[in-house]
Amino acid sequence: MTQSPILHRRGLLAGAGALALAACSPEPSQAGQGAYAASLYRRVSDADWRRRLGDAAWRVMRHEDTERPYTSPLNDEHRRGTFVCKGCDLALFRSNWKFDSHTGWPSFYQVIAANIGRKRDLAIGIPRTEYHCARCLGHQGHVFNDGPRPTGLRYCNNGVALKFVAA
Repeated sequence: MTQSPILHRRGLLAGAGALALAACSPEPSQAGQGAYAASLYRRVSDADWRRRLGDAAWRVMRHEDTERPYTSPLNDEHRRGTFVCKGCDLALFRSNWKFDSHTGWPSFYQVIAANIGRKRDLAIGIPRTEYHCARCLGHQGHVFNDGPRPTGLRYCNNGVALKFVAA
């Protein structure tokens, strides 16, 4: 039995589209490697995380949910200090890197690069770059290429995944 030319073309186009999407996506996470690979935070059970974080932060950090926009008090945090992972207190952002993106989530144009991991996220059907805490693997948010200078990046963070530590 021979395949019709139409089906063959559709398969070719679908394969080419998938390849193009994959080529535009960032590299997969290297979560198992790096300075935090042996972290004890990676051995905490899901039930223990839920007790430690509370329901809202647990859904975001452990199950990659997203909090509703404009609900985080950290949107209005303008003091000098550091934004740290709510799961393990690892420093992620300096307060002077924060800016108002008008998206409803705390946003930063720079991150402490050694303290995050990244992975491709196709959950909504388009490629995005998810980032998470390198020590406890807690989901933080997504990074986009529409931020201000000098980096042009916007780290769009869930406020429930962060704590602010004043300087």
